[in-house]
Amino acid sequence: MRHPMASFAKLLHKFSHNKPSHTELVDRVVKHAHTEHDSEAHKVFRAAPGHNKKGVIPQEIHPEEETVPGVVHPGSTGVIYCSDRAIANGFSYANSHEWANFGQGAPEVGAIPDAPPRVTAIEIDEVTNEYAPTTGLVALRAAVANLYNDTYRKGKTSQYTHENVCIVPGGRAGLSRIAAVVGDVYCAYQVPDYTAYQQVLSAFKRLVPIPTILEQEQHYRLDIEQMKKDVHRQGLSVMVASNPRNPTGQMIAGKDLEQLVQLGREHTTVILDEFYSWYMYPENEEDFGKSLSAAEYVEDVNDDSVVLIDGLTKNWRLPGWRICWVVGPKNLITALSQSGSFLDGGANHPLQAAAIPLLDPQRCLQERIALQKYFKAKRDHVLARLAKMGLPVHIPPQATFYIWLDLSPLPAPLNNGLTFFEELLKEKTIVVPGIFFDVNPSHRRDLFSSPCHHFVRLSFGPPMKDLDMGLDAIERVLHKVQKTDMGGIGEEYVKTEPLSPTSPAGPMTA
Repeated sequence: MRHPMASFAKLLHKFSHNKPSHTELVDRVVKHAHTEHDSEAHKVFRAAPGHNKKGVIPQEIHPEEETVPGVVHPGSTGVIYCSDRAIANGFSYANSHEWANFGQGAPEVGAIPDAPPRVTAIEIDEVTNEYAPTTGLVALRAAVANLYNDTYRKGKTSQYTHENVCIVPGGRAGLSRIAAVVGDVYCAYQVPDYTAYQQVLSAFKRLVPIPTILEQEQHYRLDIEQMKKDVHRQGLSVMVASNPRNPTGQMIAGKDLEQLVQLGREHTTVILDEFYSWYMYPENEEDFGKSLSAAEYVEDVNDDSVVLIDGLTKNWRLPGWRICWVVGPKNLITALSQSGSFLDGGANHPLQAAAIPLLDPQRCLQERIALQKYFKAKRDHVLARLAKMGLPVHIPPQATFYIWLDLSPLPAPLNNGLTFFEELLKEKTIVVPGIFFDVNPSHRRDLFSSPCHHFVRLSFGPPMKDLDMGLDAIERVLHKVQKTDMGGIGEEYVKTEPLSPTSPAGPMTA
């Protein structure tokens, strides 16, 4: 018997044959859906507090978004918006096992084959009941420095010490501390990239954001030579990027990464979010256990203006611990201690102490090998099932646990991320629309003009059974398209009710 998706794969082939350029894709999407006002999914999005267009004249006024005098909504991240929409469609922690969460920005946290045993209890003594220093425990800072030296800097004269490390309560806290000590500068960033950069660039007004659009046709590769020119011609003083890249699953490595680090010697500060540095998927057995960091190419740890952010959240699969760090020149660490004193007050003291043995280099090597083999199997499984449905991923992830899924082969209106997201909510499945990775601090771009409009991000962070549940849901949506000729697609979406102060937080992180 023919697989139920076989005929749909044929239908998709008709749409995807002679794959169009990005410009043609944007034209096609606009032609089919016309404007935001013609799409129910987009109207639901714009109705959320903080999502109105900005930077237009005359400025639209939304009195209902003023919660108290002088306070305006900053606009929700993709995480919060998707969580709110899932809750509106019936999601709760009580029934979370009935939902597939492809939107999950965290890896599964349980035991995996051949990994070190998970921490199940910690000891708390009288000392750890006190505040920790805003830079973190010296012993943990030294353990972080030792791990970087052992992994990336063997044989190099310049070595990291505890003075090059600041412990922070999460990656966003690290970004916020850095942004708080940066002066009035032009800040380069790329599209698509991690959603929190939009909030940081919006909140810290001294950072003037300068975007670079990464092209799908170039496999989202950052043009280092062009970046060098922009540094000198535009006076860029700061560059921020995730590496490996969220959401595309690509990475800056080898010669490109070395040249990017060199910008840190040319009056530019390079800030790299390296939270997915262990999630690499080699083809050869001997390459398992390797990881990626710009620390490998830093010449002098105190002179090169290279700032690295990482932590237990992704690589150690401990997102709830909120123990992360910033690594960079020691004069930066001093500044981060001062900004931390008024921004967040420092990281959890008992968990800092408990984290120290987890950074033993040999333990980390065992953890990396196990993680890479396990997540590579999940990645390959999801890619194979998508291909069988007629949704092949032409640029599969080299790293991270995300798939940047191009919806442009689908018929309108299912070929944009917001509508695809809403249709899957009907099937108890959560994805993240691509527009949330279009870092657009002033909300000036029309959603239909976004280079991320016809994408969604799928996470293969959850357990395999949840992944299959979500893939089954995608099949049901595609089957519905085939059966009803788009009847019911793009309509009948549940309205989001304002959350009360006691409403549960959303089911995802970044």
